[in-house]
Amino acid sequence: MQVLNLLCASVLAVLAQGITATVTQAAEPFPSKPVRIIVPAAAGGSLDIIARLVAQKMGEKLGQTVIVENRAGGDTLVATRYVKDTPADGYTLLAQANGFTILPSLKQDAGYDPLKDFTAIGLMARSPMIMLVSANDPSRNVKEFIVRAKSDKLSFASGGVGGPPHMAAAMFLRMQGLELTNVPYKGNSLALPDVVAGRVTTIFDGYTSCVAYLKSGKLRPLAVTSATRNGPLPDVPTFKEQGIDYEYTLWMGLLARAGTPKEIVGRLSESLQYATSSKDLIDRLVSEGADPSFVTPEAFNKYLAAEVPQMEKLVMELKLPRQ
Repeated sequence: MQVLNLLCASVLAVLAQGITATVTQAAEPFPSKPVRIIVPAAAGGSLDIIARLVAQKMGEKLGQTVIVENRAGGDTLVATRYVKDTPADGYTLLAQANGFTILPSLKQDAGYDPLKDFTAIGLMARSPMIMLVSANDPSRNVKEFIVRAKSDKLSFASGGVGGPPHMAAAMFLRMQGLELTNVPYKGNSLALPDVVAGRVTTIFDGYTSCVAYLKSGKLRPLAVTSATRNGPLPDVPTFKEQGIDYEYTLWMGLLARAGTPKEIVGRLSESLQYATSSKDLIDRLVSEGADPSFVTPEAFNKYLAAEVPQMEKLVMELKLPRQ
């Protein structure tokens, strides 16, 4: 009997220790270690630059380091699938843009469902794209480009099929009834030198990743895709100013794996709001041609839920084949 009592006491002690450890772990404040933001593209692109600016400010609010890690490849699928398979604990986030909602319609097996596998944290920024050609290109405006494209065999570069640069260009070309050869790259930063050299005719890109080429005069901007002119490029007209009814907005946001606790999502959202509302970050983003655009996780989830079917329809209209 005494042995049995000792055994029961030992079991209870072990159980008590386990319960205490579980309660302590559950009560551990978030974050207790660095948070990672996975960027699905090469360093130097618009998404990478914006993510790094936001990460620094988020870290201030969270009281922890926020690390940006690049995992390029597979038209952003490598990074997206990686984050989908990480624990739903808020320590690994995914930076994404418009291509996030369209790739499931373009791939035979994208490996993720944007609405079921992820939950929104919020937007980092919105920005227009710029239609660019080489400084030696004969086109001085969009209408001259259209005339030339109807008689010559031209091409357009993109940082992967289905990404924002590809879709922005494809939508414009479809509206104008133009057929240009798409030359895909593993990121726009790798495509720009070929546009500069004239090996590819045009590219649609964000300001942050092409600014060096603009300032050096190696690339010529023909138009911006926003409704109004972009801050850093006051002399570059919009498409609408050139008589073409076309707009495209690039959004850049943060997501976590579905199932991440609401209180952690809320904590991350608060830090993102802090980042996007800080004056020095706003000034920096505006100077980079972007518009800080905080929204709540609920609003961003609703936005994504509306965009997914819109992108499915667009893929059908553009007759883009599944890869």
